[in-house]
Parts: sequence; structure tokens; C-alpha cells
Amino acid sequence: WLVIAVGLVRAYLAKGSYHSLYYSIEKPLKFFQTGALLEILHCALGIVPSSVVLTAFQVMSRVFLTWAVTHSVKEVQTEDSVLLFVVAWTITEIIRYSFYTFSLLNHLPYLIKWARYTLFIVLYPMGVSGELLTIYAALPFVRQSGLYSISLPNKYNFSFDYYTFLILVMISYIPIFPQLYFHMLHQRRKVLSHTEEHKKSE
Repeated sequence: WLVIAVGLVRAYLAKGSYHSLYYSIEKPLKFFQTGALLEILHCALGIVPSSVVLTAFQVMSRVFLTWAVTHSVKEVQTEDSVLLFVVAWTITEIIRYSFYTFSLLNHLPYLIKWARYTLFIVLYPMGVSGELLTIYAALPFVRQSGLYSISLPNKYNFSFDYYTFLILVMISYIPIFPQLYFHMLHQRRKVLSHTEEHKKSE
């Protein structure tokens, strides 16, 4: 994710504009975000104590957006909303992996812990906004091209409308996003208040 961050900064300095920066980090984004599928396996095997369901939802939603939307619908790759979620993901993951690394070394700076449980307040809505706006921008092109859609009649007697599916994906954010967001707010209160109490006791 540092590779992606450096790529974004270098491309911005070279172009002097934040528009269409996606192309400068397209390959590493696809590689590292797809590699995150291993996190689901790590949770399932008990290597890390995180929730399998929660991790699977977060990782799969990002992989879906990377491949099934941004990669598949070329027209949205120039949208500023793509940069919105890429920047949010990048900052979030740099902080998260720094948090894990320092925790494993038993030397977790308070600043990293604070960033892990505070910056999501802005980054999470920012990422979700970018994701939803990108899916929304893809809808006309999906409808026009019939991308990934299967129409009747066919030998399997099965139909699938990708355009409708994307709308349902957008609607699913309504119940799911608040749950995840308030879960993180609860974690923040628990972790940071515990840290403050520990400092006072010392």
C-alpha cells in the first residue's frame, strides 16, 4: 500500500493534476487488493482473531469494486470517485498494517493506535462515498452494453441482470455501512478509553 501511495504522489507531481491518477496505480492496486483475499483464509484458520464474516465482507466488496466495476467498466476509470476510494483504502491500509506490525513487535506507539481508531471516522465515509459514486457512474454503461447479463431464453433457463444487481449492491450499503461504522466507534471508545485509564494508573 505504500507502493500505491508513492505511485499516487509521483503521478500527481508529474501531471500537476489529480484527475485520472487511477492509471498510475492500476496494476499494484489490483495485485495488493486481490492478495487481501488471504486475510479471509487467515481468519478462517484462526491465525488472526478477526471475524471471518466481517473480514470477508470488507475484502470481497473491495475486490468486487476493483475487478467487477472499475476494471470491467473502463469508462469509470477517469472518474474522480475512483481516486476517492483508492486514497481512502490506501491511507486506511497503511495505518492498519502499521498497527499490526508494531503490535507483533510489542511496541505499539500511541499515535498509530490513535490513528487506527480515529481516522476511520473520515476515511470510512470517504471510501464508501467513492465506491457508491463509482458504481452509480458505471450503471449507464452496464445497461447499454449488457455487461455480465444473461437473458432468456437459454438452455439453462436462467437470467441475470447485472444492472439490477449493481443497484441491489448499492442498496445493501444502507443497512451494512451503519453497522460497521458504529462497530468501529464502539471499538474506538473501548480501546482508547482503556489506553487513557492505563496511562492514568501509571
